[in-house]
Amino acid sequence: MTTTTAIDQALAHAHQRFADSNPVSRRQFDAQARYMPGANSRSVLYYAPFPLTIARGEGAVLWDADGHRYADFIAEYTAGVYGHSAPEIREAVLEAMQGGINLTGHNLLEGRLARLICERFPQVEQLRFTNSGTEANLMALTAALHFTGRRKIVVFSGGYHGGVLGFGTKPLPTTVPFDFLVLPYNDAQTAREQIEKHGPEIAAVLAEPMQGASGCIPGRPDFLQALRESATQVGALLVFDEVMTSRLAPHGLANALGIRSDLTTLGKYIGGGMSFGAFGGRADVMAQFDPRTGALSHSGTFNNNVMTMAAGYAGLTKLFPPEAAGALSARGEAMRARLDALCAQAGVALQFTGLGSLMNAHFVKGEVLRSEDLAGVDGRLRQLLFFHLLEQGIYASPRGFVVLSLPVADADIDRFVAAIGSFIGAHRALLPGTD
Repeated sequence: MTTTTAIDQALAHAHQRFADSNPVSRRQFDAQARYMPGANSRSVLYYAPFPLTIARGEGAVLWDADGHRYADFIAEYTAGVYGHSAPEIREAVLEAMQGGINLTGHNLLEGRLARLICERFPQVEQLRFTNSGTEANLMALTAALHFTGRRKIVVFSGGYHGGVLGFGTKPLPTTVPFDFLVLPYNDAQTAREQIEKHGPEIAAVLAEPMQGASGCIPGRPDFLQALRESATQVGALLVFDEVMTSRLAPHGLANALGIRSDLTTLGKYIGGGMSFGAFGGRADVMAQFDPRTGALSHSGTFNNNVMTMAAGYAGLTKLFPPEAAGALSARGEAMRARLDALCAQAGVALQFTGLGSLMNAHFVKGEVLRSEDLAGVDGRLRQLLFFHLLEQGIYASPRGFVVLSLPVADADIDRFVAAIGSFIGAHRALLPGTD
């Protein structure tokens, strides 16, 4: 039997065990598919043969519709840093709702959250709220286009900046039709050359300090510094997408690296787990949105909704102050070191890339610098790992994405590490070796 055939058979058996164990989720999927394409509104949540329906969550624990219990190691794709139903968040939201949900005006809560964010992230001199990271990135790019009077935007292969801002080696079919120049990630020389070549046309250079959706690929400091220097040289704005990475250090990842962007986008956990995004940075750029003097309008009925404003403030002050961000990242670094040591000792080509509390499993040897380095990975192995983790009571991502939240216990981490060990033991013959 070839390895390819053996992987297919192992995955088919995993699918069958999964289907047999989750009849309620299967019925829920079939019923929802009648009214929603793919039975959902978030493509990332789908996987074959059908996705679990999650019924409830508490702390770092999830239960599906069939009653199975899981340790949560995906944490709403980084938005759920506080876990599920943290009392501090719930109480803040309920108190805000008692004063009225939609107040149709400036409210008492938005200003204090804005001040807190600006104080926490020094590069953000002023900001505006949005409903998502996608909106935040769209508005940041709009600000850069109008501020510079230019049209071209430099982005990087594998970059993901929201549902309409995704890139492979070129823009994805759903990406907005801006004038993009897509360059290889972590290639400082090419970035310098191309930004200099197209300098008079470039409005913005948009990058993640660590690419998240492409597999937790950290940006090399020399690469990120090259972006800062080149953008300054040609008069473009450097925009750092920290929707995911702002949680990776007390004051954001870029700040920890000592690189100051002109604009920064934020989202996910900062809204306390509610719908949230924000964009901000240099005061002169953000002044374009000042209704008293600026030329740009920025609307959004729910941008300053009281539930998000209250939840965000409670989360950042009571649960995730700067020192908590540092501690969570340290726990993630220790976990990733254990996992990589386990894989190296086992002699299989499996590694966990990432920084701090965010990491991704990859069935490949050698340094991962950009998404192209993962082109040869067999996607079926990621699926096999996902279903193995489910059988061990661990809920992660089908693409190998792993996220720590505050309530994850040491025992949960031990269980995760043990599950990787048992996966290697059960499927060693199917895994690529390190030689």
